Amino acid sequence: MKKIALLATGGTIACTQTKNGLAPTLSASELAPRLGVDLELEVNAKDVFRLDSSNIQPEEWRALAREADAAIKSSDGVVITHGTDTMAYTAAALSFMLAGCEKPVILTGSQLPIDAPISDARQNLTRALLAAASGVGGVYVVFDTSIISGVRAVKTHTTALSAFSSVNAPCAGHIDSAGVSFDHPQRSSLPYALRARLNSRVLLIKLTPGLSPDIFSFVKSAGYRGVVLETFGLGGLHYIRRNLVKCLSELSAAGIIVLVVSQCLYEKADLSVYEVGREMMRENVISGRDMTTEAAVCKMMWALESENPRETLMRNIVGEFSE
Repeated sequence: MKKIALLATGGTIACTQTKNGLAPTLSASELAPRLGVDLELEVNAKDVFRLDSSNIQPEEWRALAREADAAIKSSDGVVITHGTDTMAYTAAALSFMLAGCEKPVILTGSQLPIDAPISDARQNLTRALLAAASGVGGVYVVFDTSIISGVRAVKTHTTALSAFSSVNAPCAGHIDSAGVSFDHPQRSSLPYALRARLNSRVLLIKLTPGLSPDIFSFVKSAGYRGVVLETFGLGGLHYIRRNLVKCLSELSAAGIIVLVVSQCLYEKADLSVYEVGREMMRENVISGRDMTTEAAVCKMMWALESENPRETLMRNIVGEFSE
């Protein structure tokens, strides 16, 4: 019988009604018995913390990575229950911190509490446990019938039960009447080791027409180490009247790394197409290609603690961008 570690962090799946509204009150050991089916798995449950996912931050990611690493050593797979709002960020962060993991680490949750009449929690948790028993290594989000690489998952719906999409890559796998299938498993360019150091001094900036250069002065004065810049289209930004290209040059001179992704949900940022993009590349701005914003932010936090952050950002670690 395979051993699966169930690590609970709170979220909607663990919520019950309290006098102040829904709150994550159910423990890890209370979740699995609610499935009502025998999966022929040995499930060892543990509470890591019990939080609304809006409160899960880099400190929690580090703690969760350490717990997952310990569980990997004593189990055949790991399931992490998590709120949906920041699940994609946690999945991306864990993908980098646990890069090269040869056992499955599966994040799941639900749009409705597990005790709600039409809850999706039971099916999602059941499918996550079965995916964790598959033996396919990597970090994934299992939601509805989709298995999504942790660096490609994006929450695209607020109420639909198929809340997550795989962006710019096919799903890593799927679940149907034939069972659990991994079609495009997560691959790593690194051997497995826990790499749980993060630098949270990263700012995400979404460009808007007319954005003032003052924001980049703030970046320097506030002590940020990295910026993820969501640009227009393939990598556009304005440089007349409010010259943002000059600002990026100043950030580079100050040792602040800038990673550029597109505001478009699908397809890539390509800084070589337009004049303004080529100017940015001359200023050592790094293209995030077709990375999701969630993956870009988490990779920046992780890369800043590496020996060579720029080289790490340009290296494909776990399939976070297309070659």
